Amino acid sequence: MVEQIGIDRLTGIIAFARSASLGSYTAAARSLSVSPSAVSKSVQRLEEHFGISLFSRTTRSLTLTAEGRDLHERALRLLREAEEIEQAAVAARGEPSGTLKVTAPLPIGANLIAPALPRFRERFPKVSVDLRLGDRFTDIIEEGIDVAIRVGEPADSRLIARKLAPNRVCAFASPDYIKRRGVPARPEDLVEHDCVNFRYQSSGQTLRWPFKVGDRVLEIVPNATIVVDNSDAVAAIVVAGGGIGMSPTYIAAPYLESGELVPVLKEYAVDRFNITALWPESRRGNPTVKAFVAFLGEVFPAEAAWDRTFTASEAALPS
Repeated sequence: MVEQIGIDRLTGIIAFARSASLGSYTAAARSLSVSPSAVSKSVQRLEEHFGISLFSRTTRSLTLTAEGRDLHERALRLLREAEEIEQAAVAARGEPSGTLKVTAPLPIGANLIAPALPRFRERFPKVSVDLRLGDRFTDIIEEGIDVAIRVGEPADSRLIARKLAPNRVCAFASPDYIKRRGVPARPEDLVEHDCVNFRYQSSGQTLRWPFKVGDRVLEIVPNATIVVDNSDAVAAIVVAGGGIGMSPTYIAAPYLESGELVPVLKEYAVDRFNITALWPESRRGNPTVKAFVAFLGEVFPAEAAWDRTFTASEAALPS
């Protein structure tokens, strides 16, 4: 008689496959919405059942053993088949329901996606949303993400992509700062000013400020007096008179409306890449994903309110 596989062993296979793909128990736990210790224990129980070591462990990383490499590919095939079963069942229901996992960069998620979610759930009350924010690179398929919002052009052929809006950026300053320090006429004049720059949490690199000069884009890294790893914090510092900062227009728009910020070097402003929605090919027939992607068309209309505010912002700066 063939022994039936138990739930604990299936849990261990899932934990093992995610840990191997993502390189750590912590990353696997994040994708599975459980604790790292739960993932670790599931893998250990699986190793005890098989009587082999699946990982060579160090304090910083997991490395597959030879046996682990062979079983990892088999485990991935099992998970892909399970995913196909789940998506077929979801498509058969025909209505949006269940948990929708969404990932987005922190500023887009906090300023644009999060405020719109109550409206989405009012329309689709059977859907719960798991929103994950940050600039850490996420493998959408490996982490079981349904929809990702990203800035830039997609490079993964396994994903379906839809452009949502341009990521328009410009330099801004407070009227008080402009009164004290004057207005830079050209990007080169920024060397005479206090600048507030952004640092990416994922890479530690600071933002290169883009300016459209003629038919080319000039990128500079200003000598910043303040560097911070959060876009909303950049805006807050600039509003407080801390200097000139580069910001997406969707973050700056409320401050433009209130008169707390004014655009600087506006004639050099540039659309920096696109904001794009991505979802796995396996989710093509998923009604919940379809509903959310359609809803994103409302969140990012053809003429976004924040870009209308920027376009209409007063070109004349305080003297």
